[in-house]
Amino acid sequence: MSTAKQVTVGMLGLGIMGHAMSVNLLAAGFEVVGFDVAAAPAKALRAVGGKTVASPRAVAEAADLIISVLPSVKALDDVVLGDDGILAAGRAGQILIEASTLPLEDKLRVRAAAAPQLTMLDCPLSGTGAQAVTRDLLVYASGEHAAIARCAAVFDGFARAHHDLGEFGNGTRMKFIANLLVAIHNVAAAEAFVLGMKAGLDPETIYRVVGDGAGGSRMFTVRGPQMIADHYEPATMKVEIWQKDMKIISEFAAALNCPTPLLSASAAIYTAAMAQGRGGQDTAAVCAVLAEMARLERAPGKD
Repeated sequence: MSTAKQVTVGMLGLGIMGHAMSVNLLAAGFEVVGFDVAAAPAKALRAVGGKTVASPRAVAEAADLIISVLPSVKALDDVVLGDDGILAAGRAGQILIEASTLPLEDKLRVRAAAAPQLTMLDCPLSGTGAQAVTRDLLVYASGEHAAIARCAAVFDGFARAHHDLGEFGNGTRMKFIANLLVAIHNVAAAEAFVLGMKAGLDPETIYRVVGDGAGGSRMFTVRGPQMIADHYEPATMKVEIWQKDMKIISEFAAALNCPTPLLSASAAIYTAAMAQGRGGQDTAAVCAVLAEMARLERAPGKD
């Protein structure tokens, strides 16, 4: 796999992340063949020069290496172990870069069931859908070292960098830690914007000045423009999908008897966003939730 042109990459899951990754892989010179249960994402991939097929099995038959970015454990089971899944293609020696955020025990179970035919790597991604568009993702790779090394050129095709974290599962463990911080920092950024605006400060000035100092964060930088505009669509990470990630992290921490008080406090704000009908909006919409709680009057946004 020394050059992109020698490799056909299979993409299972063509949503916000999967589509952006596919576009960058195509730009890097890879061929991309994808599958999604929904028609619209498949059509979108074809529109940018990718190919689509009718099943995960067909992806495995066509691809040298496969990436999965999936919304649920059921989806992972279906694409790997299902009647029309990867294993049904009967090809030995393939690598699956499993990039979804899912419970670790389920990834371990599917990995065991797929071996030895399929080498599955645990490779969650750090970054939003907007960052995926600009190839500003990190790959938390874990599993067989030689397989990770073989995937380096593919990682470079859709991500800024990748880290080999050792044994299978360490990628997911690291992603949980990263997402805990994302959840908290996103709410913290929103809280700061709302307090500043309630005090009469201009949100663009808050963004420019605070972001330039010790109070800035990656989430402040990434989500700030949406909070300034009070406009949260299209989403780069939907609140309703983020709820799944929050639940997984909370259960992971509870199993370790590790308190996460700030995560617990921020979770209530995301739940409030769901209650306000903002499940399909970007997670930056927690700013609107806090603004309503503060009775902050803003000019109408574009939502």
